[in-house]
Amino acid sequence: MSNLIEGSLDKENINYKLNKKSSYGDYLCLDQILNAQKYRSEHHNTEHLFITIHQISELWLSIILMSLKESLASIKSDDIGSFLIGSKRIFKSQDQLIAIWDVLSTMTPNDYLSIRDALGEASGFQSYQYRMVEFILGNKNKRLSDVFAYDPILHKNVLETLKSPSLYDEVIMLLTRRGILSSSITESRDWSTPYTSSKEVTMAWLEVYKTQEKWSDLYLLGETLIDLEYRFQKWRFCHFKSVERLIGHKSGTGGTRGVSYLKKALDLTFFPELYHIRTLL
Repeated sequence: MSNLIEGSLDKENINYKLNKKSSYGDYLCLDQILNAQKYRSEHHNTEHLFITIHQISELWLSIILMSLKESLASIKSDDIGSFLIGSKRIFKSQDQLIAIWDVLSTMTPNDYLSIRDALGEASGFQSYQYRMVEFILGNKNKRLSDVFAYDPILHKNVLETLKSPSLYDEVIMLLTRRGILSSSITESRDWSTPYTSSKEVTMAWLEVYKTQEKWSDLYLLGETLIDLEYRFQKWRFCHFKSVERLIGHKSGTGGTRGVSYLKKALDLTFFPELYHIRTLL
């Protein structure tokens, strides 16, 4: 036993010597992160807040995006348990994204106007991570991928996500493998197009919810999808209200339609049958 302990200590000492010049800041690349706020206006305090909040949002989106890809893999392999566990990380990350709007709310309309020209044509509409998250969740729209055509590699990655089955597509195929749906639902479907609500899928979910003792794992899967969309819609609503309080009904940066577009997005749903069955139960 002592030899094993000594061996492990030796390995730790070797690793320490190899990495003795690596500090906390080095490991986290803090020099790069804390100097990534490049001001383009004279209002550094306001611009620092605006830039940092959006950079933090992109970091949380990177966690959500990676976790969603793992969720897709879990559903493909019929591993609902891993999907349910992995969803907790997505939920907590979504909660952080929602909370960020509270910090942005400390910015006044005049604060925003003081840095508005510095933004140029930059817009959150151009976030490729957000677009890929929406595509994975099912809000498919090829036109929305065109904004990334300036970067062939980036555009290719976004298009691959667009043309792949969404999370809900994979869930529906799982329902088919479980024998609660016919295979015709997913046959010859163009994955790059938005999902259209199906009566057969509605009846399948209704069966799951009415006999949840028999389909307990599918019931938990359905409720987890609802939790996922609930948080996503909270984020959308906070985005809508934050923009409204800053610019009213003016157009957004980059030629976006501002609050009118964001308000319309609140009517979109990723998992329509899961909401419809609540009326039928």
